[in-house]
Order: sequence, then C-alpha cells, then structure tokens
Amino acid sequence: MKTLVTYMSQTGNTKKIAEAIYGELEGEKDIKPITEVKDLQGYDLAFIGFPIMQFDIPPVVKDFVSANTSGKKIAIFMTHAVPEGFEAIHSWTGSYEQAAAGADILGKFDCQGELAQPIIDMLLKADDPQMKAFGEMGPSTKGQPDESRVQKAKAFAKEVQAKV
Repeated sequence: MKTLVTYMSQTGNTKKIAEAIYGELEGEKDIKPITEVKDLQGYDLAFIGFPIMQFDIPPVVKDFVSANTSGKKIAIFMTHAVPEGFEAIHSWTGSYEQAAAGADILGKFDCQGELAQPIIDMLLKADDPQMKAFGEMGPSTKGQPDESRVQKAKAFAKEVQAKV
C-alpha cells in the first residue's frame, strides 16, 4: 500500500500535524506540500491537510480536493485557532465534504493550532465584536498544536490506515 500525506501550511501548524501522521504510517509513503502534488495517481490512500482560513477551506485545497479525490480513499486533517468542540467549527470545516463528494472519506481530524500574531493584530483592530473576541483568544493558542494534539494525530493516522 502506498500512502501520501499532503498539506497546506502557512504558519507550521498543519505541517507539524502532517509530519506526525506521516511518522506513524506503515508501508510505502510520501509527504509533500499540496502545491507539489499533481494528482493522487499511484496512491492507495491520501491524507490531505490544511488550515481553516477565513472560516473555510483555502481555495487552493478545495480546488485540489475537487479535482483529485473522486474514487480515492482519503482522510482529512485540519488545524484552526479555536478549541476543539467550538460549535461554529463544523460550519467552517464542512465544505471539504462537498469538495470530496466522490471520495471515500475514511476519517477527519481537526485540532487547535497557534494563531499567528499578524492575524491576532488584525482581529483586535476589527469593528466586529466577534472578530475582536477571536483576537483576544489568540494568546491562549500559543504552543498549539501541543504534544497531546500531536499524539491524537498519530492515533488518527493508525486508525485510518487500519481501515484500508
């Protein structure tokens, strides 16, 4: 079995989770930024990761998933700045299911990552009280994803690979 771990990461949060997943996989495997992946030909399983940006999947990831996952076994992993279980996260992350409509989605993993300081600064200047509140939450994300989240990502990798 050949497995690909591909990801988009701007601040290193998603890359950290991608590397944790990759390290747990058995068999032939590759890890590459999504911008270096042309398609999923030759892979039996693909883990696809991204950060949540502006309350959604980044367009480059959505386009890649839409164009390449039909008929493929995939697993999705994502990072975001809010704590896991934050109610609105489901509406922000659900669009990957539409993009991957023809895929066999074997699992989904999400975890908190560290909110970048320029984003915190921008949010704190926002007129919208909810955006300001997100900015105020920024310092509490320092050091995320922490070791407990990395361990959960590793367990996720094993669970998904066992399904293939």
